[in-house]
Amino acid sequence: MPHLALYTFGVLKSPLADPAPLTREFYDSGEAVYRKIGQHPGYLARAEAADGDRGMLFEADWGAWGEFAVPTWYGKGRTVETTALAATLSLWTDLRPAFDAVYTGLHREALNRRDDWFERTGHPNYVCWWVSDGVIPTWRDGVSRLEHLHDHGSVPHAFTFHHSFAPEGTPTRIKGIGPKSDQVR
Repeated sequence: MPHLALYTFGVLKSPLADPAPLTREFYDSGEAVYRKIGQHPGYLARAEAADGDRGMLFEADWGAWGEFAVPTWYGKGRTVETTALAATLSLWTDLRPAFDAVYTGLHREALNRRDDWFERTGHPNYVCWWVSDGVIPTWRDGVSRLEHLHDHGSVPHAFTFHHSFAPEGTPTRIKGIGPKSDQVR
């Protein structure tokens, strides 16, 4: 049975290493959000660095998730001191559980604060796609799909929750969610 891959990407207003209160608040809330999402029904796994540290994304060992990659529009730093991004890569059993995890609870609270932490880039900040059972998506897969979504809109290869597709490629809807403008931020 296919699984849903979900890649998220945002450009932070300041580097993760910045000691400012807003940056610390974002980083600290992120840890709580990850813990909660990891307990959500339908959650399977997420990319975690074996040797990761705050801001150490590019140098980290991500195992089967591959080498860390970012979209071409990311123009900020790539060192521990200058990295100013937040990215996630996760696997889910289906669209509904992933949607519920993103748009409820602690993650919803964090989304409500995104303008405090993230720059508006004019690019999508997440993308979904289906992978075969047993396949671990890579960071490069996520970047490629996000860039494809930006260039071509929602299609079976790269889509959003609001304009989603079933594993066989047919348009589908998550019950209770109609097509909306997937706001590009």
